[in-house]
Amino acid sequence: MDVNEILRHVDHTLLLQTAAWDEIRQICDDAVTYQTASVCIPPSYVKQACEYVGGRTAVCTVIGFPNGYMTTRAKEYETRDAIENGASEIDMVINIGWLKDKKYDLIEDEIRVLKAACGGKILKVIIETCLLTDEEKIKMCEIVTRAEADYIKTSTGFSSGGAVFEDIELFAANIGANVKIKAAGGISSLDDARKFLKLGADRLGTSRIVKIVKNS
Repeated sequence: MDVNEILRHVDHTLLLQTAAWDEIRQICDDAVTYQTASVCIPPSYVKQACEYVGGRTAVCTVIGFPNGYMTTRAKEYETRDAIENGASEIDMVINIGWLKDKKYDLIEDEIRVLKAACGGKILKVIIETCLLTDEEKIKMCEIVTRAEADYIKTSTGFSSGGAVFEDIELFAANIGANVKIKAAGGISSLDDARKFLKLGADRLGTSRIVKIVKNS
């Protein structure tokens, strides 16, 4: 798999708390130049970024980020606001406490509410794998499939761990045909990117791959 093909699967990401417009603008420029799948940025910059890129790249943003324990109503408002501002992809964080409490219906209902709020745009569901047991990961594969989200995503990149190969293999074995996989957090080399894609990931959330290509 060549570098250009890898880049087409990258959500070029900047979600640091200190992210300012000059940095956001730079990763937008990079996303356009290197033809990444999208640029993934904080919600407060979505409108400005969409106006800046003018449709030259997809703009993705995050909802309930990074902890996921906001109310469903708050997440729904965030989602509708992001879509109105021009976002074409939404990455939401589940309520992990609900998963630990086995409140599976509440999680599924929330995903359905946010999928409806997306109005046909792409919804990715972040489950924060580093905090879950394999049993919980499998349960989330089932819930995301039933709720008809577009992607299941490993990580926020803001917790105790990121994407690992074993989780992509587990996802691939347990998701439905309608769900794709996004690996995110800690993807730091082209070799790792290739392996994640080979194992079944369709998207890679990373800031490092474009930097590697730029500096090569």
